[in-house]
Amino acid sequence: MIHLYYGWVVAVLVIATFPLIYYLLAIFAALAFSRRAKAPAPATPTFEPPVSILKPVHGVDFGSYENYASFCQQDYPEYEILFAVNNKSDRAIAVITQLIADYPQRHINLLIGAEFFGANQKVNNLVRLTREAKHEVLALSDGDVRVSPNYLRNVVAPLRDENVGAVTSFYRSIAQNDLYAGLEAVGTASDFFAGVLMAAWTEGVKFTLGASVATTKSWIRKIGGFEAIAPFLADDYEIGRRVAQAHGRVVLSHETVSTMYPAQTLRSFWQHQLRWARTVRLCRPASYAALLFTQGLPWVIAAAVLAPAHWIAASYLLTYLVLRLTMAWLVGVSVVGDGVVRRRLWLVPLWDAIHFVVWAASFASNRVVWGNVEYVIDRGRMKPTEP
Repeated sequence: MIHLYYGWVVAVLVIATFPLIYYLLAIFAALAFSRRAKAPAPATPTFEPPVSILKPVHGVDFGSYENYASFCQQDYPEYEILFAVNNKSDRAIAVITQLIADYPQRHINLLIGAEFFGANQKVNNLVRLTREAKHEVLALSDGDVRVSPNYLRNVVAPLRDENVGAVTSFYRSIAQNDLYAGLEAVGTASDFFAGVLMAAWTEGVKFTLGASVATTKSWIRKIGGFEAIAPFLADDYEIGRRVAQAHGRVVLSHETVSTMYPAQTLRSFWQHQLRWARTVRLCRPASYAALLFTQGLPWVIAAAVLAPAHWIAASYLLTYLVLRLTMAWLVGVSVVGDGVVRRRLWLVPLWDAIHFVVWAASFASNRVVWGNVEYVIDRGRMKPTEP
């Protein structure tokens, strides 16, 4: 019995090193990405094709006008902006109408309603936006995204290579002064994006991030059109996965955009995190299960409790803090440039504790709440639950 107990202790101590090794590898991945960003770009001919910016939007948040306006301030020769809302009662219409009045020099169009192809209304809108778009090159982004004046120039440039099917971007936070908004911002920038960098470093990018995707009509046709992904919850993941399956490259741009993190209640925070976690689990079940071995906090606590000596327990806890906070800083601040991580690095251990609980809870069912509607997810497809 004693041998069995000590066998478990050794097993926990060994497994507790796995997330520490993961943190170290993620640090190297972040340093490598940063070095590539600082490397001088090779001289290439100017590539500035006309672009159609597609923005399916729903409702407004604390920065909607400034977000929309940032797309009107692009240092780019020719582009149009197409907005789509679900219905005439959407509050975003008033903001877009004001935008059209404030930027008469820009080609801005507003579409209301779209044909139904699947439960993902955002993708239904993308179908209509793509059909209405004048130009071959498309830049997709959510309504809560804000960009720099060089955004189009930088995300379109890789499409010069016809083998590049999509260009996607990290996003930094603009968060209201709220604990849950801060936790979500810190979690995304310091944890989720570390996983993105590791995936890019080890297997290549085979997904896109919904905040920003640059692609072309030709590549959208190659992957079956947006109509084919309208039933799916993770539309951004599907775009990248299908581009990779069609032998196209997905490029992770060094152009970072910004996204809004509004104040939340505990309930809305929990539902959002659970929806996010279940989305990832249902898209990549094996990879998601393996995330257990990248979560340092629960493992080092277990190791500290079971360690045969105080110095061993302290070593695990200290190593966790040093490597985890270093990874958070290098990924969240150096790569992504996230101000919330810079100011509130102390939230990282709290996020890790919450993330472990969310990870475990995500296995309880295949149901998610999105836009106050509950869906059951079946092989990635959304189906509204019976009332």
